[in-house]
Amino acid sequence: MDGYHVVVLRNPPRDLPQDLALPLESGEPWWYWLGARPALDLVNTRRERWRRDVETLVTPDDLSIWLIHAGLTDRPMRVPKAVLAEARELREAIDACVVAVVAGERVPAEAVTTIDDWLVHAGSRPQLRLEGGVPVLGERAAADSPRRALGMIALDAARMLGTDAERGRVRICGSDTCSARFYDRSPAGRRRWCSMATCGNAAKARRHRERRRRREVVG
Repeated sequence: MDGYHVVVLRNPPRDLPQDLALPLESGEPWWYWLGARPALDLVNTRRERWRRDVETLVTPDDLSIWLIHAGLTDRPMRVPKAVLAEARELREAIDACVVAVVAGERVPAEAVTTIDDWLVHAGSRPQLRLEGGVPVLGERAAADSPRRALGMIALDAARMLGTDAERGRVRICGSDTCSARFYDRSPAGRRRWCSMATCGNAAKARRHRERRRRREVVG
């Protein structure tokens, strides 16, 4: 996870068009990367949780490509359909914990168990390889299989949810028309919006219109 990006917004989230044909054939055009952690970027592959509930990890190939974009693997890998289903299950377990933490509610035990079960895939895996004709004992790449990569996401979720300091920076965007989850890396820890360029500016514009209407009514 040390190599995972920590940039809050790698590319702006694109609103899903009203006339978008659902279900999607592939979700790749609609991924965004503003979670600031792999665990939350995975959660955000389920778009519009507040309305149409759009799945963007549609196919096994989607998951394979998403893991590359997320920086968890460096090459396409074969993803069985069962692993895609397991990835979605892990995603929802992480989100159940996030929702509970943000609301100050008790975290579901089954969600914690699901994340914990994945941690076995994040453990150290020794590897004996040749270097210059000499056998060298080392460790396998952090993500040499889809389950290994998902195990690393589970480990990130465990680190995020398992300590007060980390847990206290988990956020859900304050916009009523956004379901993005993100990790607040701001110094003050007071971010409300997934992105000021989108939801933040929209909220500012809405407040400006409301103030102008009030002035017109009073005037």
